[in-house]
Amino acid sequence: MANILQHTDGAIATITVSNPSKHNAITPEMWQALGEAFSAAERDPSVRVIELTGEGEQAFVSGADIGRFGQRAATERAATISAPSNAPYLLPLACSKPTVATIRGFCMGGGLGLAAACDIRLCADNAVFRMPAARLGIGYSFEGLGRVIDLIGPANASDIFLSARRFNAAEALRLGFVQQVLPLAEFAAASRAYLTQMAENAPLSLLAMKRSTRAWLQPAAERDMAAVKAAIAACMQSDDHREGKAAFMEKRTPNFQGR
Repeated sequence: MANILQHTDGAIATITVSNPSKHNAITPEMWQALGEAFSAAERDPSVRVIELTGEGEQAFVSGADIGRFGQRAATERAATISAPSNAPYLLPLACSKPTVATIRGFCMGGGLGLAAACDIRLCADNAVFRMPAARLGIGYSFEGLGRVIDLIGPANASDIFLSARRFNAAEALRLGFVQQVLPLAEFAAASRAYLTQMAENAPLSLLAMKRSTRAWLQPAAERDMAAVKAAIAACMQSDDHREGKAAFMEKRTPNFQGR
């Protein structure tokens, strides 16, 4: 059954796109549930890092469920592609907590867009990427294309959008779309170790980094620099900053509380 699964293990919330019979294609109902899952993880005070993944080893997300398009009128099909899918893309970006896409197998269309909306992308060596919008006659959103341009540059983004070709994990790393490529057999353990290391860091520092990065990518006139400066100042005045300095001097692992 097509569904969005959510599981919290310690400080890590894992959101799983589950539609394995269709390579984790996302139905309109799943788009809505995905947004709800991100919102729930954002509200949970115990969560410090959010992982987005797909069920099984064959696919991260293969895109929207194209088979559902024929059941709707043309105007409804356009809404299925655009409006419901845009809201989940905004959640990883606006979320105050780090978001990490862990990618195995197919990462195509909406899946590539979702991965691009996360802060970090890790993939297994069996990952296959594609943006097939031009093969489907879809006018991809300006904002979604912009996120990919921010990651890999305009020439590389034009290449993968205009050609609609597939590319593998090694090329995704070369382009800068993913930050690490890991052997499939080691992927679960290695990606979990990475997420755990991130979750052990000071939450206020993570928030300040996210706000600064998001502001840097926005036009200068749209930057909320007051929020950025407040987040940085909160770090320097926090108990966690004092704990971090003490742990460093005492050569021990810091115990951050997010305050």
